[in-house]
Parts: sequence; C-alpha cells; structure tokens
Amino acid sequence: MKKSPKIAIIDYGLSNLYSISKALGLFTDSAFITDELSGLRSADAVVLPGVGAFEAGMNGLKVRGLADGIKEFAGSGKPILGICLGAQLMLSKGYEFGVFDGLDLIKGEVVKFPETVKEKIPHVGWNKICPPKKDDWNKTIFDKLDKNIDMYFVHSYIFKPSSKENTLAMSNYGGFEFCSAIYEKNIYGCQFHPEKSGKFGLEIIKNFIKII
Repeated sequence: MKKSPKIAIIDYGLSNLYSISKALGLFTDSAFITDELSGLRSADAVVLPGVGAFEAGMNGLKVRGLADGIKEFAGSGKPILGICLGAQLMLSKGYEFGVFDGLDLIKGEVVKFPETVKEKIPHVGWNKICPPKKDDWNKTIFDKLDKNIDMYFVHSYIFKPSSKENTLAMSNYGGFEFCSAIYEKNIYGCQFHPEKSGKFGLEIIKNFIKII
C-alpha cells in the first residue's frame, strides 16, 4: 500500500493555520503543523501560508531557524506551496515599510500596487486568474482547471518576478494586470487563498498533493 506523503504546514506566527489544515485534511491525513526545523526536514512537501507584513514574516522564519531550512528544502526538489504572504516571502526582496531580503527561491520583488490602479487598496474579494499569454496549466497545480476562474484575494502588495518564465497566472485589478501566481520547478506560490476559494481552490490543493 502506498504511503501518504507527509506535508508540513509551517507555523511562523503569522498564519491562518486552521483553514489550510482543514483544506489539506480533505485529501490527506498526513498533513501536520510545525514550527521546528526537524518537522520541516521530515516532510515530503511543505505549505508556507501567511497573512501580514513581509518583514514580520521573514523575522518569524528566522527566529525559529526555518529560513535556511526552507531554502535547503527547496533545493532538494521536494514540492513547496506558498500562499499569500508565504508566497511573497519566496521572492528575493520585499518593499513593504522598507526594503527586506526574502528567501530568494524565485528571483523577483514584492511591490505595492501602483497608484494608477482604479480600485480601493487593499485588493479584497473574488477575482479571476488566467494563464499568461498562450501558456497553459498542464502538469501544474492548476492542471485541468478552467482558464478564467475566480479566486479569493486579500493583499496590497504584488509579485514582480524577474523573469516572465516564473509567472503561472495573471489577474486584473482596477485596470492593472499583475502576476497572481508564480512557479519555479518544484516551487509554487499563490497570491490568492486557494483554501478559501471554494471548489476550484480545493482542486489546486488536490493537484499539489498529486504532484508530491
């Protein structure tokens, strides 16, 4: 009988752990919450959730000795899924209330929505995601999903990956197109909350588990 993969949900003090734990629990009984390096290293895959400011997120990882551990884990080729702040921390730098180094798993920056956006910031609520250009989502965490589906967002800052190759999904808010999902080999990041996005969001969680 095939063993269920162990999925570590990283607790660094800024996460809504209940929602993501419940969503993962619909598809596996091997997800667990950890704030320790030993828990991270024992896992087959990692989910890095989070809500809050970039600097506080990085500090939360560093004081628990998890920042270098996550970099090491990413280098092993095992799957990682970042959600909201957790995904932002995967990039090289964040510009929220200053300039701060991120995990640098994917080259790029986390910047504020430009002033040209014709809607209220923060961006809160449902919005569509679609593949960039003519790319498709085959064999990714969005595999077999429709190309124009709604996901739930809560954020003021956005991904700005250095390479367009790292853009997995785009969205439009107030007339401004922005990157709403990133990836690099085994590393995935969603600016939206799949665990709060109904059946399509749960399909993303399910696809992530399949990739493991």
